[in-house]
Amino acid sequence: MGFRSLFRKKSATVSAHDEGDGHGHGLSKVLTVRDLTFFGVAAIIGGGTFSAIGNACFSGGPGVVLLYVICAIACGFTAMCYAEFAARVPVSGSAYTYAYVSFGELFAWIIGWALLMEYSIGNIYIAFSWSGYFTNLLHGFGIDLPTWLTINYRAAHDAFTSTKIGTEGFSAWKSAPQFGGLRIIFDLPGVMINVLITWLVFVGTKESRNISNIMVMIKLVVVILVIVVGFFYIDIDNWTPFLPNGFGGVMAGVSAVFFAYIGFDAVSTLAEEAKNPQRDLPRGMIYSLVICTVAYILLALVLTGMVSYKNLGVSDPLAEIFQLKGVKWMLYIVSVAAVVAMTSVMLVFQMGQPRIWMTMSRDGLLPKKFSKIHPKYKTPGFATIVTGFVVGVPMFFTDENFILDFTSIGTLFAFVLVCGGVLMLPSQKVTPEGEPTKGRFRLPYINAKYIFPGIIISIFTFLIIQFPAFFTETIFLKGENYAQSIPMLCFFVICLVMTVLSFVKNLSLIPVLGLVSCCYLLTGMAANNWKWFFIWFAIGLVVYFLYGHKHSRLAKK
Repeated sequence: MGFRSLFRKKSATVSAHDEGDGHGHGLSKVLTVRDLTFFGVAAIIGGGTFSAIGNACFSGGPGVVLLYVICAIACGFTAMCYAEFAARVPVSGSAYTYAYVSFGELFAWIIGWALLMEYSIGNIYIAFSWSGYFTNLLHGFGIDLPTWLTINYRAAHDAFTSTKIGTEGFSAWKSAPQFGGLRIIFDLPGVMINVLITWLVFVGTKESRNISNIMVMIKLVVVILVIVVGFFYIDIDNWTPFLPNGFGGVMAGVSAVFFAYIGFDAVSTLAEEAKNPQRDLPRGMIYSLVICTVAYILLALVLTGMVSYKNLGVSDPLAEIFQLKGVKWMLYIVSVAAVVAMTSVMLVFQMGQPRIWMTMSRDGLLPKKFSKIHPKYKTPGFATIVTGFVVGVPMFFTDENFILDFTSIGTLFAFVLVCGGVLMLPSQKVTPEGEPTKGRFRLPYINAKYIFPGIIISIFTFLIIQFPAFFTETIFLKGENYAQSIPMLCFFVICLVMTVLSFVKNLSLIPVLGLVSCCYLLTGMAANNWKWFFIWFAIGLVVYFLYGHKHSRLAKK
């Protein structure tokens, strides 16, 4: 096994025609820039809006808006890097394909494996959140499912072993029927919505698009309604203190906040179904990111202004604030909107994962079955069904908190490699007039030679002067937060390396800032998250070396 074969690359000029399944079947090109923008909004405004935002506000207080801005900036830089790749390589596969072009096969596999966490495993969290709102909605109509059919097994077991008497989990454990000594506890609504979404994605992109667009319009109207109605109940005293747990409390919510943003890259998985991918994919990603960033910041301000941040550590924060304020008519609207919003998120994520597997299969890294296009529905049928199982089966033995952290760290890792990959691409060809090919996005080039070193030197100087203890403890791995000092030290090293490379290589500023900002967000991940990520990473490498490396299409050239 040659070492160089691990880094063999695909051509940056690959096209959707080149990537066909070899049987004359292709994906239907039906998506416009509006559709792609709506898909982006559908993926971004969902679990992060109606569920994860509560935990973020509870951890960081009103100051969590700073984290939303930081994440938006990081994602903005990253989105522009995605847009550059999407304009150059207009095929399905998202960051996986982009890594294959820039870094080579091994890194492409790693990204594809990480994206499995983002799309398939991330949908488990959305399904759990969807179930919570759907159950509340049924309760409002006088319909109550047994508690052992509305909660996952792990959460119920933890509640029982912790003797949390009176909680839903404890009640579910005590009342659940038993079969052979095993308690029958599972989230029935979550399982059923996964089956429904899998079927919808299987039967066609056009059908999924139409339903997604309707759901996006509904939830945007409701989000605006929440902001407008909530504005009249704001008490500015709730914004004091602005940082009740310090900036550390703000950064503790990084998993919840970043999870809210990860959906924009799902747009890039739909490249082969876009009518004009090189023009519309970049626009769809950037438009959706801007729309959702404004919505998140306004929502965070309204939530923390209406009630104390201490009341927001719940799974349904938007419903909670109106319940505390006695605005009962909004409870039903929010519950319906949450069900709609998270359905649309699952729809987009469930569309994204099969298309990544399809692309990996075309490259020989997965069995050929994953790249088969259904002759009638023009979708990657087998890969879609497998995705349904990958989402559905773990729902019986995991919980939402683990999934949330696990998904965010894998996605950030993928974002880092996308930004780094842009730095390794050759210069884009232009017309004799000096313009890129008509209709294509082109990432603006700003020389980072002096700007980036200036930024890093300024930040380091500020840290040394204002927080000398933190700076020295991080460098020498001292203090109470020893485990957390290691990621921060790695971040400092990355900053220094990128400073030198920017000065020597005249790197482009936007991807450099995207890479560094995503690396900074990774420092907010807990040590336990890193442990599970590296275990997942190791499993992926085993699969690659046992199958992907020797079956790779590039190995046969």
